[in-house]
Amino acid sequence: MKFLLVFDFDHTIVDENSDTWIVKCAPGKRLPHGLRNSYQPGHWTEYMGRVFVYLGDSGVKEEEMRRTMTMIPFTAGMGDLLRFIGENKKLFDCIIVSDSNTLFIDWILKAADFHKVFDEVFTNPAAFSSTGYLTVQNFHAHHCPKCPKNLCKRKVLKEFLDKQLERGVSYTQVVYIGDGGNDLCPVMSLKKNDIAMPRHGYTLEKRISQLSQDRSPVECSVLVWSTAVEIASYLKLLIKE
Repeated sequence: MKFLLVFDFDHTIVDENSDTWIVKCAPGKRLPHGLRNSYQPGHWTEYMGRVFVYLGDSGVKEEEMRRTMTMIPFTAGMGDLLRFIGENKKLFDCIIVSDSNTLFIDWILKAADFHKVFDEVFTNPAAFSSTGYLTVQNFHAHHCPKCPKNLCKRKVLKEFLDKQLERGVSYTQVVYIGDGGNDLCPVMSLKKNDIAMPRHGYTLEKRISQLSQDRSPVECSVLVWSTAVEIASYLKLLIKE
C-alpha cells in the first residue's frame, strides 16, 4: 500500500506566490509600471524572465534573493503536515509540480529542512548566469490547449506515473493538493479512487464547482481544505484504513 501525494507550491505549500514575493528585492519593493503590465496570459515564465533582468540591472544579488525567499510564510499547518509525511515515507511518495522555479523551491525547502520530504520537484529550471543574473526557462514543451505554454501538469503527472509503473511502483491512491487554475488539467485526469484537494476560496475549487454545475464533474473525489491540518487529518485516516 503506497500513496502518491502531488503538491502545487505557491498558495499551497507556501502561503504566497514565490514569483511575486521576489519583488520585495526590487527598488522600492515594486516593479516599474511598464514591466508590471507586460505580462501576457499563458506566458508567465517569459514575464518572470523580464523581472529577473530588471532585478539584475538594479544590482540585486543572489544572496539577497535567497534571503528574501526564505522569509516566505508556509501555509497554516503545513510544517506539521510535511513533518508527518516525512515520518511516514514508507507509505507516501511525494512530488511537487509547480509553475515556480527550481531555485526558489530549493531555497525555501532547504531553509526549513523539508527538502527530503519530496522525491521529485517538477518546475521551471532556473540558474544564475555568469554575469550574476537569474534566468528561468520553460519546464517543457507540450500541446495541451488548456495549460500555459511552459507547463502542463497533467503531462508531468502522467509521465511520472508511467515511469513509476515501469519500476514496478503503483499507487493505491493519488492525492492532488493545489489551488490554481493550472491544477485543473491534472485533476481532470485523476481516477475514481483518487482525490483532489483544492484550497478553499481559490481558483481550482471554483473551477471544479463550475464543472459540477455544468454536469461534467471530475471523476475523482473532492475534499476542500483551508489549512494543512485538514490535509493531515485526511492522510492519517487514509493510513489507518
